[in-house]
Amino acid sequence: MRLNKYIAHNSKYSRREADKLIEEGKVKINNQYVKDFSYDVQEGDRVFVNGKLIKPKPKHEVTMIVYNKPKGSLVTKKDDRGRTTIYHLLPGKFRHFIPVGRLDFASEGLLLLTDNPYYADILMKSKLPRVYNIKINKPLTNEMIEAMKNGLELDDASAGAHQKSEIKQMSFAPFDGFLVKSEGKNHTKLKVAISEGKNRELRRFFGHFGADVLDLKRVSYGFIELNNLPENKTRYLTKKEYEMLHDFVKEQERLAKKETKEQKKASKEE
Repeated sequence: MRLNKYIAHNSKYSRREADKLIEEGKVKINNQYVKDFSYDVQEGDRVFVNGKLIKPKPKHEVTMIVYNKPKGSLVTKKDDRGRTTIYHLLPGKFRHFIPVGRLDFASEGLLLLTDNPYYADILMKSKLPRVYNIKINKPLTNEMIEAMKNGLELDDASAGAHQKSEIKQMSFAPFDGFLVKSEGKNHTKLKVAISEGKNRELRRFFGHFGADVLDLKRVSYGFIELNNLPENKTRYLTKKEYEMLHDFVKEQERLAKKETKEQKKASKEE
């Protein structure tokens, strides 16, 4: 895990604050000061910030919450423009929790947060379906349907992107599923499921077809659902959800070990 990410995941500091601390020479690894932002923290490394040891979270000790994020809030610890972040809104006891992925400023709905960076990383990299209710300002076209079914490759995916985004080229995998809930002359309401979490992915996808996403609300992430949780409220996972979470993580670990074993075998055969 990159050094700034390791510090942010295991302490009160944001990644930007971690970068500043590294730059100012306040970060020490195994008794040596480090100013290399790309340093990859390995198992056994001891990381100190201002002389204080940053202790990693136990691998399988996890607390996770569901948060119904309101529109007009950023999923970040600090904003240099002074805008509202989710950490302004969350109860203090959750302000060190890590978000599992992002929802942009104008989006709302289910956001998972956890105190365990290992679990956050596995969930973010997983292919668990993310389900959204969305509204676009145009009728659905055959081209949109075709792209939802078969995927889309764009050299310029800037339509629908944030104006300062440097990401241009983007590949969109086929949607896991979609359902037209209602359609009018100037709008379409859809429920869509995707298994990726790319930057403003749905806004870019429909933006390519000249459609603006007017509303976007995430209602589930894999086996965890928002249900009737009120806006700006949190809840802990249920016992059943925790059981499913642990089973899912263990299965991902098993698959990762199997893949590593197969890669080593193939390397030896070469």
